[in-house]
Amino acid sequence: MMIHLNSTKGHITQMCCHCIVMDFIENGIASSVTYDSKALVIDGQRRILFSGSIHYPRTTPEMWPEIIRKSKEGGLDVIETYVFWNYHEPEKGQYYFEGRFDLVKFVKVVQEAGLYVHLRIGPYACAEWNYGGFPMWLHFIPGIQFRTTNRQFQEAMESFLTKIVNLMKDENLFASQGGPIILAQIENEYGNVEWAYGIGGALYVKWAASTAVALNTSVPWVMCSQEDAPDPIINTCNGFYCDTFTPNSPTKPKIWTEGYTGWFLSFGYAIPYRPVEDLAFSVARFFETGGTFQNYYMYFGGTNFGRTAGGPLIATSYDYDAPIDEYGFLRQPKWNHLRDLHRSIKLCEKYLVTADSTYLSFGTNLEGHIYNDSAGCAAFLANIDHTSDANVSFNGDTYFLPAWSVSILPDCKKVIFNTAKHQHPWEWYLEEVGTSNNYSFTAPGLLEQINTTKDASDYLWYSTRFSETMIYYNSWDAIVLVSFIKAGILFGSINVKEEKEVYLHIKSLGHAALLFTILFDLGTFSGLGYGNHDDASFTIDQLITLDQGNNSLEILSMMIGLQNYGPWFDIVPAGIYSVIVDGFMQSVHDISSGDWTYQVGTDGEHLELDKLKQENSPLWASGSNLPTNQSLIWYKTSFTAPKGTGPLALNLASMGKGQAWVNGQSIGRYWPAYLSPATGCTESCDYRGTYDSNKCLKGCGQPAQTLYHIPRSWVNPGQNLLVLHEEVGGDPSKITVVTKTGQEICAQVTELDPPPVGSWKPSAETTSKQVTPSIRLSCEQGWRIVSVSFASFGTPKGQCGKFSHGTCNAEGVLLIVQKACLGHESCSVAVSSLKFGDPCPGITKSLAVEAVCSE
Repeated sequence: MMIHLNSTKGHITQMCCHCIVMDFIENGIASSVTYDSKALVIDGQRRILFSGSIHYPRTTPEMWPEIIRKSKEGGLDVIETYVFWNYHEPEKGQYYFEGRFDLVKFVKVVQEAGLYVHLRIGPYACAEWNYGGFPMWLHFIPGIQFRTTNRQFQEAMESFLTKIVNLMKDENLFASQGGPIILAQIENEYGNVEWAYGIGGALYVKWAASTAVALNTSVPWVMCSQEDAPDPIINTCNGFYCDTFTPNSPTKPKIWTEGYTGWFLSFGYAIPYRPVEDLAFSVARFFETGGTFQNYYMYFGGTNFGRTAGGPLIATSYDYDAPIDEYGFLRQPKWNHLRDLHRSIKLCEKYLVTADSTYLSFGTNLEGHIYNDSAGCAAFLANIDHTSDANVSFNGDTYFLPAWSVSILPDCKKVIFNTAKHQHPWEWYLEEVGTSNNYSFTAPGLLEQINTTKDASDYLWYSTRFSETMIYYNSWDAIVLVSFIKAGILFGSINVKEEKEVYLHIKSLGHAALLFTILFDLGTFSGLGYGNHDDASFTIDQLITLDQGNNSLEILSMMIGLQNYGPWFDIVPAGIYSVIVDGFMQSVHDISSGDWTYQVGTDGEHLELDKLKQENSPLWASGSNLPTNQSLIWYKTSFTAPKGTGPLALNLASMGKGQAWVNGQSIGRYWPAYLSPATGCTESCDYRGTYDSNKCLKGCGQPAQTLYHIPRSWVNPGQNLLVLHEEVGGDPSKITVVTKTGQEICAQVTELDPPPVGSWKPSAETTSKQVTPSIRLSCEQGWRIVSVSFASFGTPKGQCGKFSHGTCNAEGVLLIVQKACLGHESCSVAVSSLKFGDPCPGITKSLAVEAVCSE
């Protein structure tokens, strides 16, 4: 059953949901909106709906389509707005619906985008809006009292309600007319102040409800923050958290009309903001506990233009830390993170609107809500402790839950979203050190690497074992330990009862190698060696410890690209060619010619961990303690690509050395741990004179590369798989995916430089007008100059990216350049003392400019 008010004011009746729908059909109406205890029912289908508040006067009609488009891309189904009485009826009986206050146009723009509308007519708005949205002329009506059973106020309020409803009906904007409006709101947060009005308050609530229903909008009405909202009005929740909210009737759905994305700004106060992890947590908890309609207040806040800001002292900016900022730009990572949340919850929709949840307790502050039906199930696993992470067991698997987070499992198996994480949790695979019986072979001596691997892999394992035999005999002084090396060398040590340190001397033709020593199958990383571009050969001289027992020596030799230049480059060798042990009995033993075991490729390569087919392999481990700074480890996670068309890059500055794959495509080798020499760079490079590759250098003491290009065509709109094979150790939790959103441009031109080439004309066509040198700035096609960070006319110093003012500098240059260039794809500024003044007569001056272009 569903409760409705009939068209007679104040009289409450009950009508069946089926009857309402049939009435619409009989009148030839294509759409219907009703509700039951589970959800809003649109055209007979229960719906999970995400909504966002966008107030039409807080931006311009020119911006409405773009903001609404971004809202839809962010996963919203509904746009919610107040209706602002004071601007629509500035004088009694005189109405205004133009410009920023063209309500009909705004609703139609939402409709054109394919979204629904929740129209909060009120007509009290609050909204940090001047006088709460009430027109000032109300104040001067004799005997009036606002928001209570006062005839003067009720007549004025009913008149405005009727005006707005009829305006929407005349434009066919209610859902029953084929329009986008699926909900309407009467009053606003009256339950917070109702106590102050006594019996008049309770009677006013009933009057407002019956008045609204009598307007026959054919869509449900709501009252937010109104526990005593009479049937069929739906009472809804406003607040930072609404998971514990319960409607006042079992026939009504659980609706959240204001979920605060941040807070408003007041003059003299600090700027409030709300971390997206907490916002996502609150939203996930709401749907976990039976919610079906949720609205962000605000999704786009905008600006309090003119004198619209309420008071006292509410600031002009109404940004609200919303997912779309005051200027219409996406606020990241908030927008992205919420978009993924919406997608995740939508995957659970069929269970949330049909099944009742089963509550599970996993311990203190650990709980789950499971939605089962005949087709399957969805699960929400929550850790509501605000300090401690936890692992919980569910359906035979273990799930890591960060503190104050919710994990969403649309199939009750795999976590596709966690509110505390912008990326999916990292998983890892610890690689076996050394050779495997499945892929190895043994040969005498040290094999050359290229002929052995045939370039099928960068990696070749070299392995040999030390076997110790203990021989005891009677002696007055000692136990004799004789050690044999399987490689064929015999050496002994008298009175050895503890560990023995020796030196290893390893020589390689290139390009890099990792050294491990293994005792009782426990590998210890012992050293790293590598060459450089001009000389790939290197040596490793390493002190290691041999214990009493079985010791083995494992060397992972690594190629970093085959030789490509020089005489006989095609036969230039690589790999280990000498291994010497120094330290037993003051002797040196060359074990190069003994038996060695080899393996082409690493364990992870043979398991194909870089391939998409292994994304959900049980080989991957997970948990709260992500292993970092560890050699020979594979990492895996998922990420959502930043929006836009700009180039993407993976920032691997926190990693050591290895390879990376996105969606199974290799983006190449990375090596941020290899730093350039600390000296040899220069702030400025004199272009005059012969150039060679070492003349002009920058980035000394830094890695050659930290950003690694990901082609846009390789990424999906949703989740993307990232796999890394880390060789020497790094921290993957600090990896980010970035997009190029700006282009830095600059130029410097002197007064004596020639005029622009495009201004040249043959002598016969020249005029008496003098053409001066000009500085020209140009962006990528379709981009615009969004800022000018530096401009100086006089004697500026430095070079592009590092200009500074010299001893001579004209005033006002930056403003002149900004006026000429901002907002343009390209601009030209004459370089002349006539334009800028002459700060230093007799000296040749130049104009230097630095600017940024963006989409």
